[in-house]
Amino acid sequence: MGEEQIILEKKSVVKYYLFKILFAATVIIVVTWVVLPFIMTIIYALSDPLQYYDRYIIIPTRYTFEHVKSLLDLGAGQAIINSVIVALLTILFSFIIGLPAGYAFARYKFRGKDSLKLFLVGLRMFPIIVIAVPLVTLYLQLGLNDTLLGVALAHTAMATPFVVLITSSIFAGVPVELEEAGLIFGLSRIQAFLRITMPLALPGLTAAAIFTFIMSWNEVFIAAVLTFRNRTLPAFVLQSALASTDFIKFAAAFIMVVPALVFVFVAGKYLIQMWGITLK
Repeated sequence: MGEEQIILEKKSVVKYYLFKILFAATVIIVVTWVVLPFIMTIIYALSDPLQYYDRYIIIPTRYTFEHVKSLLDLGAGQAIINSVIVALLTILFSFIIGLPAGYAFARYKFRGKDSLKLFLVGLRMFPIIVIAVPLVTLYLQLGLNDTLLGVALAHTAMATPFVVLITSSIFAGVPVELEEAGLIFGLSRIQAFLRITMPLALPGLTAAAIFTFIMSWNEVFIAAVLTFRNRTLPAFVLQSALASTDFIKFAAAFIMVVPALVFVFVAGKYLIQMWGITLK
């Protein structure tokens, strides 16, 4: 082995370890960037006020649930119930509309199919603040203002394009030959859909439902504009907690974040499966 070859091998080893170090550093920075706000939120939401305002203490050692309890006493508990009701109604309405549309996009060929998909995506390009005044005027005329049904309908309009596109990709991932085999063996088209396609698509549809739930759960502007007394949790936080002390704000963020984190951990594998199918 010549001296020149030994030098080349040493350079390649150095490059390999340098790449590994840079990759590890990048991963650590990204994970810290994402996780650190959650950790800070949980720590300061439960911290003792005296230690929170002590400039010599960065990480408090005494914790309490009093801030969260105070926020719940102010009405956050009812706001959480309202958010859950609105999110469940949003899933129901968006799936009633989006599921048949997604199946049609996946299984049938028709003129203007791609343009229609582009139109659905284009519906989300208008800022919500632009349509806020017409939306409030329409809701006042229909008597839907300050109702959970009205907020759910508005969230449905936001979520349905995503539901259509996601379910379309999920149904496209189910082999059409299985449905055709079912039709050959005597099933009707509806029976083939319910007995063959739906069970195979169910994990992806579950993930799509959870994605819709989180989208509705986190939405704040429409809920704040359309409601006054029956506010969802984000609108309640915007109205009440922002004028409160800092640890109450962290407690509000804690209440907002925890349910979403629970959903993500519980449904993580379904979400990964959904994105895997839709990216095919």
